[in-house]
This record gives sequence, structure tokens and C-alpha cells, in this order.
Amino acid sequence: MGGKENIEAVVHCMTRLRFTLKDKTKAQTNKLKCLEGVIDVVNNQVAYQIILGTHVSEVYKELMTQLELSSKEEVSNGKKNPMKAALDVISESMTPILEPIICAGLLAAALSIASLTGVISTESSTYQIFDALRSAVFYFLPILMAMSCSKRLGASPYLAVALAATILSSAINGEKGLDLFGIGLPQITYSNSFIPILLAIWFMGYVTKVIRKIVPQTLHYFLSPLLVMLITLPATLLVFGPLGFYMGEGIIAFFNLLMKHVGSWFVMMLYSALQPFIIMLGAGNFIMPVVASLIAVNGYDPAFISSCTISDIAVGGAMLGYFLKARNLKQKQLFGTVTLSAVLGVTEPAIYGVFVKYRRPFIAVMLGGGFGGLFAGLTGVKAYSIAWGLFGLPAYIGKGDFINFWFMLAAVAVSFIGSAVAAYVLGIPPQEESEMSHQQITEIKATNNLRTLSLGNVVEGEVIPLNEVKDQAFSTGALGKGLAIKPQNSHLYSPVVGEITAVFPTNHAIGIRSHDGVEILIHIGIDTVELEGKYFDLTVKQGDKVKKGQLIGMAEFDKIEKAGYDPTTIIVITNTDSYVDIIPSDLKQVVKTDSLLNVIL
Repeated sequence: MGGKENIEAVVHCMTRLRFTLKDKTKAQTNKLKCLEGVIDVVNNQVAYQIILGTHVSEVYKELMTQLELSSKEEVSNGKKNPMKAALDVISESMTPILEPIICAGLLAAALSIASLTGVISTESSTYQIFDALRSAVFYFLPILMAMSCSKRLGASPYLAVALAATILSSAINGEKGLDLFGIGLPQITYSNSFIPILLAIWFMGYVTKVIRKIVPQTLHYFLSPLLVMLITLPATLLVFGPLGFYMGEGIIAFFNLLMKHVGSWFVMMLYSALQPFIIMLGAGNFIMPVVASLIAVNGYDPAFISSCTISDIAVGGAMLGYFLKARNLKQKQLFGTVTLSAVLGVTEPAIYGVFVKYRRPFIAVMLGGGFGGLFAGLTGVKAYSIAWGLFGLPAYIGKGDFINFWFMLAAVAVSFIGSAVAAYVLGIPPQEESEMSHQQITEIKATNNLRTLSLGNVVEGEVIPLNEVKDQAFSTGALGKGLAIKPQNSHLYSPVVGEITAVFPTNHAIGIRSHDGVEILIHIGIDTVELEGKYFDLTVKQGDKVKKGQLIGMAEFDKIEKAGYDPTTIIVITNTDSYVDIIPSDLKQVVKTDSLLNVIL
């Protein structure tokens, strides 16, 4: 990423790390794409993103430890477009608090079902206790926002939370007739809001910097917190609270005006059709502040969350269409896997693993999702809480609003079926539809003057199809085509004449580039990065030249397995898209002299 000093901030969503970098050109994108577990890297004007999958939170924790960002001010010293900077802060602040918000939304759905089916009475204390959790998440949204944005804005997280708790106290929140230093304060309800506290913490960050400069170091511990709060609290009540409140009202008024005069059908149709593109740009979370404001004011969101669900399920429908169309077993498994994740509300595996490669599914979602969004808009579907995907549908019942629920189900059905039919009709591009047989390869080579590069074996053992590997990043083919071997020998060999491009610090993975430009990733075992190099002994380093069949190291696979790790060794071509096809060996067992993969150049 260009070193710790090049990273201003990093946040994560359900599938990706989102970096704010001082200089994006310093990030080594090609090397990042070869790293274990990285599905793709997206670099655009919105953010620098590394797509990892649903285990991203575990990577994020380790990353934060290594970057020491817990003690580092994540504030840019360079010049940045003010509008972009504001959107970055909002998006990065909303991302971490989606976890409790989604929890509250799904809990609302569960409570709605439980009360309507008579399992729990709305008057019972059990219902009220769980409903308190649901309502508390939104009521105390300023506290969650203060905690999330404070480090990003250079403020103390504890002082930020104290400020948020203060304005939510019964003495201030929603009270009328208050004055400060004789200046009358407007009646403002700070609960369920986020803009006032965001502006206040931004101001607190600047105040903190000034206080640290003017207060002697020996008095920081005693005076700095007091001075920061004595300055920030009045400024919040006199300036940033009212300003944020009216900004929020303005946002709501704008969208209400848009939906009143243009129609919510237009907004929903457009967003449902285009959400996959928005996700690719890393801008999916920019709507969350708007949604939070709409729900806080109206009690429901008339457009966006419904559109998210409709679009997500349309993505699932497109993948089902491809699943039914595909004749290749590996492709069927890929399409089936991403279908399930999409309908559950996680579409990144489908978008980055399939849509980017095949492209036609984008058209299918635009058709199916667009029609689903149009139907939902025309029937006035409302989202009563922030919950999307299949499990979030019961939340559309609200307080007994079954008509809204049935209309949402119909909209989802339209999007799912429409996208599935469109994807099936559009079909899989011919060159991607199935892997070629050896006879077909021979015919094509003869006709088109193609040639084959044969890759030698890496380790002796039993050959396993890539789709049977117990690691989704590899089994889906997102990192490239290849195969895996269950080792029966400790020796590791170079499969080509070429150069070692990378040796991972833990020695569990090696990158090799052949003299023909084929980029090979050898991943020794699954999750063996946790062994931190134990049981691995590589004899090569980055930059070394190697010959085909040369011994490049050894791994004690028996000890790796006894330590509780899968020793399966994976070999993939990371630049698969540069070639006509990658044909795995049809052998069940391979020895040192066998051919492992055929690359059609």
C-alpha cells in the first residue's frame, strides 16, 4: 500500500477493505491481486478497495494492529476536494455502525413476525425488552456516530461519546425554552440523528489540535479534556446542532420533493437497476445517512432500502439464470454459491467474481431490478427499518402493514424472475461457456495457430479439482483457474522456467512468472499463514531465476496436518483472463515429471 505513512484511513464493509491513501500510485495493485484471499482490487476516484470476501472483519482487525492506527491520527495533510472529503468521512463513519443497525432491522422483522403470529404479545415484557434493543440503536445513533467518526476526525473517542451522551440527555434533547449565556436555543431532537454530532466532532478535532499546542505538556492530562468540552459543547448547542438539524431537514425535504413531483417510482427504478455499478464504485454506503434521516423523520424509508433489496435479489436471479444455463460443473458451483449470497444481501462475490468477467449479468439486473423497482415505486412500498436481503423482508410488515409486505414480495419476485429470465436468454459468452476438451483445443490450435504452454508438477500427490478446495476465494475461480494437490511428498518444484516474483513472509505461498508471462500462484495449504512459517523451508527468494522441475523448497505436510491445517496445495494462474483457456491435467495422481496445467496462449 506504499507503507504505513501512505495510509490515512481504512474501514471495511462486509466484503472489502476501503483505503484512503495519500498517493494511490504507490499502492502495488498487481501484487495485491496476487495476495492470498484477495478477490480483486478496485481503484477509482471514490476509494482504493481490496475485495476479500465475508471474512474481511478478521483481516481488518489484524491490519489495524499492524498499522497501529489505533494510536495514529487518521487525518489528511494533503489537499482534497472538500465535497469528496465530506463524502469519504460520512461513508467511512457509517460503515462500522452498519452492524448494530442491521441487527436492529432484522430484530424488528423477527418481532413483527412473533407478534403477528401470536408467539409474543406486544404488551409482554419480553417483547418490550427486545424492542428496547431495536429502538435504542436508532435513538442513540449520535453516540454510535461519535464513536465511529472521532478517530477519523482527530478527536478523542471518549470525549466524543461524552458529548453525544450530553446532547441526548433529558435536560437537552427535545427540550424547549433553553438558553445558554442568555442566548435562546432552538428546540432540537438530537436522538435518531447523525449530522449534528458529525459536525460537532469535526469541530472537536480542530479544537483538540489547538488545545494541544497551547496547553503545556505537563497540564494536558488535567486541562485538555475540560477545555475541549467547555468549547465544543456550547458550539454544538449554539451552532452545529441547529446547523446539522436544518441540514437534515433540508435533505429530507429534497428527497420528499423529488419523490412527490417526479415520483418514488423513478428513484426506486433507477437505484434498483444501477446498484451493482454503484457498489463497484465503492459508493454503496453513501445513501445510509439519507436513509437514517428518512426513517428518523418519517418512520420509514420510501425508496432506498427497498431498492437495495430488490437489486440484491435481482443479482441472485441473474446468477440463477446463469446456473440453469451453464453446462460446466465448476461454473454451476460458482453460480450457485453466489446466488445464495446475493439473495441474502451480499452481492460483492457475484459482482466481482462473475459480473465483471461476463458483463451480460449487468444487463439482466438492469432489466429485472429496474422493473422490480418500478413496481415497488408505483405501489408505494416502504421500508420500516434498515434491513435488506431475504431475511429482511418481514420488516416490511411494519405494524401490521400486510399490503406493503405483499407488494414488496411481488416486487422482489418481479426482479428475481425478470433477472433470471434475462440472464438465461442473454446467455454466457461463448468463449466462457465451458472448458474446452483436449480434442477441441487441438482443433482450435490447428485452425488459429495457437500454442500451448505446459506447466510441470509442483508437488507429488492426488489431484483435486479447484472447486473442491475448502477455500471460497480459490474454489470459485475468482483468483484464476488451476487445480489443487493433496501432497504425498514434501518436495516442492517450479512448474516453469521463470522468475520468483513473490515469496510470502510466512513461506506458505509463492508467486512465479514464466518467461512467457504466465503468472502462477502456489498456495501451500489452507489457512497455513497462521503457522507463521513453521514447517516451511523454501530455498528461493523474490527475484531468483528458476528452471522447470527445480526444487524450490520443502514443506513438512505431515506436521502441518497434525497441527490441524489442510495441507492441500493450490496452483492457480492469476492472469487467467490473458489466455484462451487453462486446462487442468486429467490425471488422478501426479509425480514430479507429470504435466499439471496446459495454458492455451
